[in-house]
Amino acid sequence: MFYHDKKLQYKVRVDKPNPQFARALQQAIGGIEGEIRVCLQYLFQAWNARGPVRYRDMLLDTGTEEIAHIEMLATAVCLNLEGASSSVIDTIVGNDPLMEKIVGGGDPRHYLSGGLGALASDANGVPFNGSWVVSSGNMASDMLANVTAEATGRTLATRLYEMTDDAGMKDMLAFLIARDTMHQQQWLAVLEELGQGNLYKVLPIPNSFPQAQEVQEFSYAFVNTNIDPEQPSAGTNRRWTHGPSLDGRGTFREIKAQPLGQEPQLAPPIPQGHAQTEQMQGSGHEKA
Repeated sequence: MFYHDKKLQYKVRVDKPNPQFARALQQAIGGIEGEIRVCLQYLFQAWNARGPVRYRDMLLDTGTEEIAHIEMLATAVCLNLEGASSSVIDTIVGNDPLMEKIVGGGDPRHYLSGGLGALASDANGVPFNGSWVVSSGNMASDMLANVTAEATGRTLATRLYEMTDDAGMKDMLAFLIARDTMHQQQWLAVLEELGQGNLYKVLPIPNSFPQAQEVQEFSYAFVNTNIDPEQPSAGTNRRWTHGPSLDGRGTFREIKAQPLGQEPQLAPPIPQGHAQTEQMQGSGHEKA
């Protein structure tokens, strides 16, 4: 079960409403870097978790906290839209064709669909996409996805921080940035624990697949695909081409790309697929 407190996790104050900033804040709600994404990602990982219960409990705690962050941002959107209603109505009643003027250059749907409220969409009004949610069932894989989610989320929050001169908004964003800092550390700490004290020992993921079944000649080889012989390789004297691999199970090296497979040869189209008659004649492999 989930419970709620009427008070916000952290104070949300808007000194001067700004409909354009309300639109920008939508990215932190429903964008790919936003709080809906991490909230659902952590909760689904928790609900799907198998293994030590401490990981499930931790994910539930953090996923639930992210609901609070959605609430904070939604409140910030609403507060930034307050006072805009008269100009919105005047614009619509006046049949002004320049819709970008609605809510002072903000998102018309904040009024038309939300009644001056937040939406489950990004800064362009695109609805949240559930395919962004990562829950693979492999704890190490999920933790790496979580680090990326928090890193891109923190980057977004810092950009929003730079976009506003509103002291209340800067304070709220500074709090969210701090939480992103902690969550990055949190997921990395889980990876370190899974690696029994060594972050890199979780590699390769999944570690349950026998590496003896890989084509091991290529397990730690950087493939240089640059065809220009005059240009230096991107791997020249770099960590990813020389020395022991990070998991300690191999040695990095560089190889030049070369085709080891065959030219693809597909069967003719099946009649039921109704390709063109000319496509069905012959094998399709002859030269033109």
